[in-house]
Amino acid sequence: MGKNSLFRKLGKSAGDIAWVVGSIGGFLLLWQLSVSFTVIGTLMPGPFAVAATLMRSFAVPLGGHTIQEHAYYSFMRVIIGYGTAVALGISFGVGAGLSRWFRALFRPLFEMIRPIPTVAWIPLAILWFGVDEMSKYFIVFYGAFANVALSVYQGILGVDPVLIGAARMLGCSERQVTFKVMLPACIPYIFAGMQVGLSAGIMSVVVAEMIKSTEGIGWIIHAGQQNADMTQVLSGMVALALFGLLLATILRRVERKMCAWSVRNT
Repeated sequence: MGKNSLFRKLGKSAGDIAWVVGSIGGFLLLWQLSVSFTVIGTLMPGPFAVAATLMRSFAVPLGGHTIQEHAYYSFMRVIIGYGTAVALGISFGVGAGLSRWFRALFRPLFEMIRPIPTVAWIPLAILWFGVDEMSKYFIVFYGAFANVALSVYQGILGVDPVLIGAARMLGCSERQVTFKVMLPACIPYIFAGMQVGLSAGIMSVVVAEMIKSTEGIGWIIHAGQQNADMTQVLSGMVALALFGLLLATILRRVERKMCAWSVRNT
C-alpha cells in the first residue's frame, strides 16, 4: 500500500471517528442542557449522574449483583435463545425457500405468529416452561427467530437463477446446487437476518427478565421503574446499549471474515 493510499485511509478513519464522537457528544450536551435549563430536570437525571451510577455499579451491587454479573446473566440468556433462533431460523428459511410443500405447510402459520409482540407470549411461556430460565430462553428465541427465518427465505429466493442453471448444466446434483451455490450466495442475507435478530433478541431479553427475575440488565430497568428511580432505569438502558453494541460489533467482524467478498456497508 502506497503512502498516499495509507494517508487517505487514515484520514477517512479519523473523519469517521470524529463524526461518531461529535454525534455522541452533541447528544450528551443536549441532554445535559435540557436537564439543567428546562423542566426535564425534574423528571430525569443528567448524563453525569447516570454515568456515575453506572460506574459505581461495577463495585457496588444492584439487587445483589454488580453490573458485570447482571450483564453475564443477560448474555447467557441472549446467547442461548438467539443461538437456537439462528439455527432453526436458517433451517426454516432454507426449507421454505427450497420446498413448495414445506412453504405451503408452514408459511401460513409463520405469517400468523410473526406479528404477535414478544410481550404477549409471557403468559404462555410461563404456562409451558414455568418461571425458570427456559421461559426466558423462549422469549429471546421468539424475538429473534422470525427475523432470521424471513431474511434467509428471501435470500434463497433471490439467488440468481443463472448461477443455478449454470451449476446444473455442469452436472451438479441438487444437493451440490444447494450447498455449493445457493447457500453461499445467500450468506449476506443470513448475516443481515442475524443482525436484525440479534437486536430483537437483546430487546426481548428485557421482556424475558420481567418473568420472576432477580438478575440481568432487564431486571435493573424494571426494578428502577418499580422504585421510580430514573437514574437506575437510565443506567440500565445505557448498559443495555453498550451490551448490544458489543455483540453487534462481534457479529459484524465475523461477517467480514466469512464473506469479505460481499460485506454490507451498513
